[in-house]
Amino acid sequence: MGSYRHTKGVITDNALQALLHDPLFRVRTEKNKKGKGSYQRKNRNNRQDSREGNENVRFSLPSSFSSIKKAAISII
Repeated sequence: MGSYRHTKGVITDNALQALLHDPLFRVRTEKNKKGKGSYQRKNRNNRQDSREGNENVRFSLPSSFSSIKKAAISII
């Protein structure tokens, strides 16, 4: 039998109960790859989204350039 490094520290009283509350035996839900419940709303790879410009992101100049920008606008 292999040894498992549990995360509960030193087990002194009940080894089985300590292992049952360890993350090794946590409840996991499997997601279907095909059939009912397999639809995924988000893309797996966001490469396509990153190529296109995001309309919500606005380019803003640092505060040091704001005075230069105002001076350039006043000249025009």
